[in-house]
Amino acid sequence: MLGSADIKKIDAIYRLMKVKGVGPVLTNKILLSIERGVDADRFCSKINSMLNDSQRDCFIRSESVIDGMTSPYHVGFMSIVDDGYPVGLKEFLSSNTPPVLSFIGNLNLLSKKKVAFSGSRKVSQKGIGITKDCVEQLSGNDVSIVSGYASGVDLTAHEEAIVSGASTIIVMPEGIDSFRIKKELKDIWDWNRVLVISEFMPSDKWTVSRAMSRNNTILGLSDIVFVIEAGTTGGSLDAGFKAIEKGRPLFVPQYGIVPESATGNDKLIYRGAFPVRMKKETSRANLDKAFEYLRTPVYNGLF
Repeated sequence: MLGSADIKKIDAIYRLMKVKGVGPVLTNKILLSIERGVDADRFCSKINSMLNDSQRDCFIRSESVIDGMTSPYHVGFMSIVDDGYPVGLKEFLSSNTPPVLSFIGNLNLLSKKKVAFSGSRKVSQKGIGITKDCVEQLSGNDVSIVSGYASGVDLTAHEEAIVSGASTIIVMPEGIDSFRIKKELKDIWDWNRVLVISEFMPSDKWTVSRAMSRNNTILGLSDIVFVIEAGTTGGSLDAGFKAIEKGRPLFVPQYGIVPESATGNDKLIYRGAFPVRMKKETSRANLDKAFEYLRTPVYNGLF
């Protein structure tokens, strides 16, 4: 649990991020320049010293973000300089790494092997079945399933992970204040096996750009990635291309008869994704290659 001084520091970072002309790159530069362990007053003084006059005035006048939070849950925070901040996320996003992550639930899930799931909100019934099959098979290997919080593939992956006895990480496309347990998951919810993360201001609302940023965070947190169904355009296709570009092993179902919601799958396979096909002897998805990658030693999510 954060003490009052640490909360004051987190609040100062949020206030800094609200200053015009100060984005993640400058915020992270400032945070990384401040010596570890300084008190909150010295922390704020150091921030002031690295701003120009107009930015400094805005920072000083800004209201508390923490005091305005409305989440009914116990929310924790970590900044980019904290020891528990995911190393893989820093490496994947580089200078655009979120300066602060807010979270609810079991933070220990970040230490597990993590498998991302992405796909269409309007996923086909075939895609739902493949999602459940893949998550169920993976759940026996002590992994955390990482996904967004949208209908379709996301919710199916979270639900199957909990039902199968695994754990799951929800990455929000908006501020942590917006999180509520969805009705599809209420009866099976277990906070010991769930972690909710947001990279945004607590009160931030959903936007397309935030959803795209969230997708990058999902990739950065994960060791391998499944895109179940991608359209010819959109976030899932973009996430697949980004996974390939950044060297995250990507697995994509290869359909015989391609659903309309999966017209981008072959594009991803053509670009280097591993095709997921059915094993004839089991009539289940062949995940041998995925298990091979999950057995590879990793350092905080990095191959």
